Amino acid sequence: MVSKTKSQFIPVILAGGKGERFWPLSRQTFPKQFLCLDGTGNSLLQQTAHRLLSLAGGWDNLWVITSEELAAGVQEQLPHLKAENMLCEPMGKDTAPAIAWATLEIAKRYGPDTVLGFFPSDHWIARQSVFEATIEMAVDYAQNPGGIITLGIQPIEPSPHYGYIELGPVEIDDKEIPLYHVTRFTEKPDRKTAEIFLATARYCWNSGMFIFQAETALQELRKYAPELMTLLEEQGVEAYPQLEKKSIDYVLMEKTQLAYLISATFGWDDLGDWTALERIHSPDNNKTNNINVGHHVYYRSNDCIVYTSDRDEVVVTIGLEDMVIVRDGNVTLVTPKKQTSEIKQILQKLRDSGDKYQDIL
Repeated sequence: MVSKTKSQFIPVILAGGKGERFWPLSRQTFPKQFLCLDGTGNSLLQQTAHRLLSLAGGWDNLWVITSEELAAGVQEQLPHLKAENMLCEPMGKDTAPAIAWATLEIAKRYGPDTVLGFFPSDHWIARQSVFEATIEMAVDYAQNPGGIITLGIQPIEPSPHYGYIELGPVEIDDKEIPLYHVTRFTEKPDRKTAEIFLATARYCWNSGMFIFQAETALQELRKYAPELMTLLEEQGVEAYPQLEKKSIDYVLMEKTQLAYLISATFGWDDLGDWTALERIHSPDNNKTNNINVGHHVYYRSNDCIVYTSDRDEVVVTIGLEDMVIVRDGNVTLVTPKKQTSEIKQILQKLRDSGDKYQDIL
């Protein structure tokens, strides 16, 4: 389906995250989106930008929203990005203020009928051609029937680490890329609830990607988040200290009646922690199933993930199972795979220790 009048499409990369679960490789001023994790030589941010360039029609129409702290790093990684296309938040307030502010600014420059797409900077996509076709269809759907389009991911396990979206009836029964009404959004349920969701076959993971016309989203935000919008429209970025830290899911997507979903089939991973390397790298030996990025010499060690940022260093293991070992600079991380989600807790402990460990955060 192609709408009668084709609006301009402006992709926006959300690049303000910390990616703490990839510490010690991910640091405060060099977070996950600046890392290369798949061996291509390009960072996740660079891959995201290149993935969106043809859809944007070039660098003139590609935008990034990030933090003031990371702005220099974004410019270094994306030297062709126009300075006026980068929005810098003075403090992190989650996705609702970021998306609302960017939508206001882009609507001012390009007009209220502009179609925007918001894309996290740290995702891995397997099939570029399918991704582009999906986004092109989402852009069309954002104009006809209109609404706020999100991309859903078919769950492969009852993970409690993702938000879930319940599919409603089909709005447009396109054989290749149908459009569904959204019944509800659920923020990161516990595993038992996630198991119930998967048993119904009516739920997708929330990818955090959204496509909509500026005017549509602004009207809905003014309806469901009037305080946020009043502050941003009156003060712009100066309003940030007064804004509440809230996600776009909570502020808008859980409330709007204009939410639609496309089920993505292009191969996706949000690379949430070190165990994601098992999904984007092949083991060096099918019998041991070790994932090695760097030099790893082992004896009776199986199902381990080993990463060394200095390719001249060697990690030697004996008799280890299901471990993650990361060597970066002056830090070595050793943890069982099942406890990688607790990296945030150790980082908090390091912060609480005062200045002693500030140089490794």
